[in-house]
Amino acid sequence: MASAHSPIGRLTRGTTGTNRLRRVDRWIARHTALRRSTDPLVIDLGFGASAVTTLELHARLARSRPDVEVRGLEISPERVVRARAQLDEVRAGRTPFASDARVEFALGGFEIPLPSARRPVIIRALNVLRQYDEGDVRNAWASMSARLAPGGVLVEGTCDEIGRVASWVALDAASTPLTLTIALRLAELQRPSVAAERLPKALIHRNVPGEPVHEYLRALDAEWERAASVSPFGPVHRWRTALQGMTNAGWPLHERSRWRLGEVTVPWASVAPRGESALPAVADRT
Repeated sequence: MASAHSPIGRLTRGTTGTNRLRRVDRWIARHTALRRSTDPLVIDLGFGASAVTTLELHARLARSRPDVEVRGLEISPERVVRARAQLDEVRAGRTPFASDARVEFALGGFEIPLPSARRPVIIRALNVLRQYDEGDVRNAWASMSARLAPGGVLVEGTCDEIGRVASWVALDAASTPLTLTIALRLAELQRPSVAAERLPKALIHRNVPGEPVHEYLRALDAEWERAASVSPFGPVHRWRTALQGMTNAGWPLHERSRWRLGEVTVPWASVAPRGESALPAVADRT
């Protein structure tokens, strides 16, 4: 049990790397919560052994919100010290990042400590819950979501080591999961179900017959195979054809404009673990 002044959570492996989180970053950059916020504060929870993904997150978000602020949090004091040293290099103009980037690093975990009464509009928690038990997920979601500003979004998920396969859940400030997004590198993609190994913790053990997420991945694979006939037109065309087949089959896919990026988003209700109360779908943001 953490004390009142101790970060809440467990130390992650800290694995990180340049461009690893680019897929989720570009999704966040276009989210209406960020675009419409009057106080665009974003939290990068569990940034790992290097400051790079936090700095990249700011750079990507600043293209659409130049006034965005990003605060990286870690439960490891050593990682915070290292990140601040890297930030000093940024401030000195010795990196590709803007020397005046509105970025800072601090000690913190699921409690999301912030000065004054500010609340973040976005919390990004990627590759944080993989080492936890499935039964721990809801409490972690609740702790993080409770710190969001009204209308804010928690983005929790995972990706592979080089960022070619990623998935994430978007949750509101009431800790209600809204959508699941899968993002894949389409070049050389064999089967969409490769995402099964990188599903968020709430779903990764549910990829078994009888569970909605299993049926969803099976349907994606089937439509991908069916779309093989249009492969000569390129993987993006094949992917779009597959997703149109999913739509025709009744799957309520969102964000059609992002299909070209190798993404597909569905309401959480379509993939929620068996026995979980059905949740309303959210409107398409595009």
